[in-house]
Amino acid sequence: MPRIGPFEAHSREYEEWFSRNSYVYRSELRALAHFTPAAGEGLEVGVGSGRFAQPLGVQVGVEPSRRMRGLAESRGIRVFDGVAESLPFPDARFDFALMVTTICFVDDPARSFQEVRRVLRPAGVFVLGFVDRDSPLGLLYQRRKEQNLFYREATFYGASEVVALLLRSGFEQPQIIQTVFGELEEIRCVQSFEEGYGQGGFVVMRAGRGT
Repeated sequence: MPRIGPFEAHSREYEEWFSRNSYVYRSELRALAHFTPAAGEGLEVGVGSGRFAQPLGVQVGVEPSRRMRGLAESRGIRVFDGVAESLPFPDARFDFALMVTTICFVDDPARSFQEVRRVLRPAGVFVLGFVDRDSPLGLLYQRRKEQNLFYREATFYGASEVVALLLRSGFEQPQIIQTVFGELEEIRCVQSFEEGYGQGGFVVMRAGRGT
């Protein structure tokens, strides 16, 4: 069952996070943009309010929260009601798919990845952004989990676990970068990204669909 309760009840607080943590948000966007194709038809799975889809040029989204769908639609995204484990699209529909922090809210990540692969065209790519559980920021989020309106219902994953899930789902070995270094409240500029994982709180992977 999709964990949409916090997003339905606290949509204003969700939007305020991006304003309050502008440099963190822009650092995440920068890393995502590095791997997101500049052309082709894209889908964001768990599009939320469209904060990532809109600036990254993703035209279509899937989102189970009614309030989040409304916000994304106001940003020009065509949004479908649905969940990651059962995407409402035919096979080989999209050139690329994006999933940002959604993995920690789905019931079945493996099934979600298989569905993403199904709706991608043969040369398609999957761009995945998430909080790395084993990074300094991920460890902090876990300690403060019960105090966070949204992450109290989340299941965090380590980067190595996500790589294993991608490979088991049929994707190619991913490229990996990381960003968001340090405490969120101390970030005062748009950060660059580095290859690999382990230090940056936000990890981005790009994996080809595979044959």
